[in-house]
Amino acid sequence: MQITAAVADHTGARIELEQLTLDDPGVGEVRVRLVATGVCHTDKITRDGDLPLPLPGVLGHEGAGVVDAVGEGVTEVAVGDHVVMGWAFCGVCRNCRRGEPKYCEQTGPAVASGVRFKGPNAGESAYRREDGTPISGHFFGQSSFATYSIALASSLIKVDQSAPLELLGPLACGISTGAGAVLNTAKPQPGDTIVVFGAGAVGLAAVMAARSTPAAAIVAVDLHDSRLELATKYGATAVVNGRADDASEQILAACGGRVDYAIECTGAIAVIEQAVSLIGMLGTVILVGGAPAGSSFSVEHQPALWGKRIVGTLGGGSSSAEFIPALIALHAQGRFPFDELVKFYELADIETAIADSLSGEVVKPIVRISQP
Repeated sequence: MQITAAVADHTGARIELEQLTLDDPGVGEVRVRLVATGVCHTDKITRDGDLPLPLPGVLGHEGAGVVDAVGEGVTEVAVGDHVVMGWAFCGVCRNCRRGEPKYCEQTGPAVASGVRFKGPNAGESAYRREDGTPISGHFFGQSSFATYSIALASSLIKVDQSAPLELLGPLACGISTGAGAVLNTAKPQPGDTIVVFGAGAVGLAAVMAARSTPAAAIVAVDLHDSRLELATKYGATAVVNGRADDASEQILAACGGRVDYAIECTGAIAVIEQAVSLIGMLGTVILVGGAPAGSSFSVEHQPALWGKRIVGTLGGGSSSAEFIPALIALHAQGRFPFDELVKFYELADIETAIADSLSGEVVKPIVRISQP
């Protein structure tokens, strides 16, 4: 079928609309009519070459939509179902079997090979230009910067049709990443202290989630006072502007001298090293932000012996099939108001959405594509 998609033609190129041909869904696959999709920092860094999707290709990995057609063998969803498009995973490796599909041993090819990574059509792209030339799709198993997308049925999360579908796509990555870093990775106990570095969409989601835990202190650190105001609104017990000469001292004071969990959402090497220096004995730094490809950071050896931990998290961990409905329920109860972070754009305005997010003008861009 013919679709409209936003295509990154080459590294660093503007993302522009094109007419493409999309294959019918194959075995185990579903075609989804996109209603909306979030725009994430990962889309930007992939466009710029820091995630190795072969270009030209269709980006987008926070899609939500309506099942339009199903392929052979699909029983998980039916035509007309409302779905959030989660990450693709193999389902058979050790980590998938243990309930951690975000750490699927096939995550690399599943998210960034540009082709189907499993099934009878593995190694092929479902996306072609008008001259018949294949281009990369299947980004995170979905390539949601398009009017229609092909996805594995196993990666879709069916949601109630009463839920606001146009809002839900970011729960597949950015919003769930921040919330999951707290709820699935940190799991703070009564009296623990949490510092969130970076109060963008991911960091603010972490702050919102932390408010539902027994943490004694929730400290947000950012360079924008407007973001710090939002952090206070959504549950931070203290905020610190990272530009301050005594920012580290302010953080320690707000935590009573002990940082138990530092959630690093910026990807800035200096901030990562600052976070490691501030956690106390048995403290944990949780790496969330995406640094440029090839980046490295240094840790002083002796203090690291004091039980310090540095862990990464992908997509908030856990299973999207379990975690996304839980976040939708928290939102419906008014306990996770991520909708207040959103600004809507049109499909042709993805570059504007990326620029507004980078400038700090917008916390979470979402592109509307069709009606539910």
